[in-house]
Amino acid sequence: METPTVRDGAAAWRMARDSQVLDVNSAYSYLLWFRDFARTSVVASEPDGVPVGFVTGFRRPEQHDTLVVWQIAVDRGQRGRGIASAMLDHLTARLRARGVLRWLETTVSPDNAASRRLFRAFAERHAAALEREELFPAELFPDTHEAEDLYRIGPLR
Repeated sequence: METPTVRDGAAAWRMARDSQVLDVNSAYSYLLWFRDFARTSVVASEPDGVPVGFVTGFRRPEQHDTLVVWQIAVDRGQRGRGIASAMLDHLTARLRARGVLRWLETTVSPDNAASRRLFRAFAERHAAALEREELFPAELFPDTHEAEDLYRIGPLR
């Protein structure tokens, strides 16, 4: 697990595109993300340096002790090996060590069972409460998009 660099942006874009679950942002946005939000993101790589997973996150401007996980993806051939959990644990441990993290937030669409399991298991591993509420109803989206539920996990110790 490592802090991403802009060189990881293209691989992250490809993983998001190939996930067939994530909303794919522009390739430019992944480059920008790994430049400006590298400290709140993580990349998992093969021993040869090829990225196989990523987490993008940011600290909420109005709640500096809250990490918002924007996207998390693992290369299709690497799924089922615990990489997503390891990335989340690594990233949150890094931020807790700096004393800047008490809460984790993310949004999950109701049909994304894998993400629901991932974040429930994270809360259990960290003995933290998980609160869920609808954040963005489907009708707010200008395109066809499911509602997004807010998952708030914490406090993290």
